[in-house]
Amino acid sequence: MGKRPKSNRPASPALSAKQSLWLFCSAILTLAPLTPHLPPWLSGVSALALLWRAVIWWRQAPLPSRWLLVLLVMGGVAGIALHFHTMFGRNPGVALLVMLFALKLLELRTVRDGFAVALLSYFLILTQFFYAQSIANAALALAGVALTGTALIILNHQAQSTQSALRLSGVMLLQSLPFMLVLFVLFPRVQGPLWGLPLDAYGASTGLSDSMTPGSISQLGLSDAIAFRAKFTGAYEGQAPPQTSLYWRGPVLTQFDGRTWRVGRVILRSQLPYENRGSGIEYSVTLEPHNKPWLFALELPGTIPTEGAIAHDYQLVAKAPVRSRMRYEMRSYPETMAGEDESGSVLREALLLPPFANPRARALAQSWRAELGENDLAIVRRMLEYYRTLIFIYTLSPPILGEDSLDEFLFDSKRGFCEHFAAGFVFMMRAAGIPARVVTGYQGGAINPVDGTLIVRQSDAHAWAEVWFKERGWARVDPTAAIAPARIENNLAGALPAGDARPLLARPEFVWLLHVRYRWDAMANIWNQWVLGYNPQRQRDLLSSWGMRSPDWQQMTVVLTVMCGTLLLAYSFWAIHQRQRLDPALRAWNRLSKIMARRGLARISWEGPQAYARRIAGTLPSSDASYAADVAEITEIYAHLRYAQNSPAQAAEMLRQLKASITRLSQLK
Repeated sequence: MGKRPKSNRPASPALSAKQSLWLFCSAILTLAPLTPHLPPWLSGVSALALLWRAVIWWRQAPLPSRWLLVLLVMGGVAGIALHFHTMFGRNPGVALLVMLFALKLLELRTVRDGFAVALLSYFLILTQFFYAQSIANAALALAGVALTGTALIILNHQAQSTQSALRLSGVMLLQSLPFMLVLFVLFPRVQGPLWGLPLDAYGASTGLSDSMTPGSISQLGLSDAIAFRAKFTGAYEGQAPPQTSLYWRGPVLTQFDGRTWRVGRVILRSQLPYENRGSGIEYSVTLEPHNKPWLFALELPGTIPTEGAIAHDYQLVAKAPVRSRMRYEMRSYPETMAGEDESGSVLREALLLPPFANPRARALAQSWRAELGENDLAIVRRMLEYYRTLIFIYTLSPPILGEDSLDEFLFDSKRGFCEHFAAGFVFMMRAAGIPARVVTGYQGGAINPVDGTLIVRQSDAHAWAEVWFKERGWARVDPTAAIAPARIENNLAGALPAGDARPLLARPEFVWLLHVRYRWDAMANIWNQWVLGYNPQRQRDLLSSWGMRSPDWQQMTVVLTVMCGTLLLAYSFWAIHQRQRLDPALRAWNRLSKIMARRGLARISWEGPQAYARRIAGTLPSSDASYAADVAEITEIYAHLRYAQNSPAQAAEMLRQLKASITRLSQLK
């Protein structure tokens, strides 16, 4: 076989120290936001690759051999496959890209390699949005794009100063904003991302579970993560109902194995299983993704969101797990009574207990039944009095309980969080023959004074009890209110004993941080509603308000094309005007054109500098040969200044010569 012909493509110049530095800074800002989502060992490999690149740049050390890079790539691919047990999906895909990007830094030699790294940076910046789409993430991505753009400018124009490169990168970003806004508003939306999401896109998230064991809710007590936001309208616009009314109903737990409470069988209904009574409370809920099907609403919900249904135990359930931020309108009726005609199967399930669990608690409840007879309400009051008089302590740090956890809690430790009190209460009611169940959800919330939104955090997670009475059906009983009424009337921090850990934002020394957080939450809420929440329905509503009735893909494509074309035309006129106004060399050349026009030699619009100079030389009489020579010299300086690679000092000197020559020429007759 003959030898492979050599490429005629010119060799790419080697990277300068300045170009390497900007690529290095761009790589750091690209990789940093992804680090929390990578395996620790891969974060370490990326950091070592950056450090190695810095040593190469700083000490002029040799680049690693190709064989070593091949071995590193093979080892990295094997490590990713072993860590994730697959090479498909979001996490292994991003990890593979990061590994290849980090190792590509170790073979940077030429400007062409620099272009490849810069383009990879843009792609990796996009992958940040696989994990979060917050304002902070968007700001980091914008900074990464600006820095990578600066690196590209310096790769193309090494002589350009750092300040001018940064300014040009910022100007290009600003120029893209109108196009971005037009595309965002008018580009036809689809429900969910265009590419779909891989199976591993939904990991575990903080929040309530479908089961409850001693200590499971107290673990949420220190979390400041937002569960959802509520915005009240009507009678409570800009404020919230009394704190004691803010019971946000979630999973209802009916099955008990002696230690763990679990959700029982769920029967979904499309109609409310009760009649609304009293005056309603109107509000909207913006629910954070929690990868479970539960929707939260004040007791008792009087409407069913279009995205969900209502269970037989009055819990709202979405049609699919909530994997993206979700907004729904609600109306609740606190005075509604439900379950007066509850089915026998539901009541039997609400009486079930394991046969031998917690014998001391069982015996005490049965003694109350024998003493108080058929008076169920008296037994409820006796249990609440038991909690109040025996000095139970409400704490985020309860002791670890053994097999008969409720016996240990009720008779020995007497220290617990809301789940301990609710579980103990429901067990005692069932042991006394009263149908009861545990309800989990959230209690309370804090009004953001900036925008009037009620913010409910994971630290507001709560558990209470429901008891069934023949006279009225299911009734809420909150045992925590008997032990720590401040928890229900105010908030969690006010109910904890001195010395207990508190959520960060509830600590008095961080009051200033709370005010900062309120402002940040208000901005985040606007971002969530109008950027992340800009779905097909919201787009249709917005375009309809602009006069586009029933907008479809064809209409939006036409409007999008017209607006983008208008923006391009406006930008072109602006760029030409700015170039003529801001470019000192072009201003000087235009001055020469005016001088020659007065001599009857006006420049034709399509005529280039060299062609114009030749026409002047061919038109002027021989007596003006020196004049034509001056024009030719000016033309040569101008062409070199505009189209050659010049250092800032060279450009300044040539501009001075150009202006001086034109001034001298203008003084000639």
